[in-house]
Amino acid sequence: MIDYIKGEITELTPTYAVLETGGIGYAVQISLPTYTALSDAKADKLFIYEAIREDAHVLFGFKTQKERQLFLLLISVSGIGANTARMILSSYSADEIQQMIAAGNVSALNSIKGIGAKTAQRIIVDLRDKIVKLSGVEVENQQFVGQVNATKNEAVSALTMLGFSAAASQKAVEKVMQQTPNAAVEQVIKLALKML
Repeated sequence: MIDYIKGEITELTPTYAVLETGGIGYAVQISLPTYTALSDAKADKLFIYEAIREDAHVLFGFKTQKERQLFLLLISVSGIGANTARMILSSYSADEIQQMIAAGNVSALNSIKGIGAKTAQRIIVDLRDKIVKLSGVEVENQQFVGQVNATKNEAVSALTMLGFSAAASQKAVEKVMQQTPNAAVEQVIKLALKML
């Protein structure tokens, strides 16, 4: 089993990266947070999960072990495959997802593309105790986290409708949200437009 691949980044898109090591280029499926983390790097290390099926041998790569661990928990839930888990990890940061699960926030999980209410509930039922034990996530600030996520999603969605790429929009919105976490959606969009 491959634990990690360390090498030169020869190709990078929001969905996959090619890492070259020992003269071999490995195509690795990645999430948006990993893409953002790799954006400025010439070479890097990705922690790997190998999905070996009858018809394909697919590598999924993660910038941190924490992200890989969360991915493994997500795919352990019935009805969640590797691509759906990657979609979840691309929608929110690992910490935000852990907060949602720990707090039982069905509506936030349900807002992720491809996740219905039943699947969101199943994720919470299956993973809540594991997440709380694993990371000691506290649930106090859940309402604030939910508001921040809603603002972020709305702003990214508006920017993509204006014709900007989803990856660039997400990056700009995240920068704005770090600087002004309490900003209203309109303000976030205006500030992000100046960065794009």
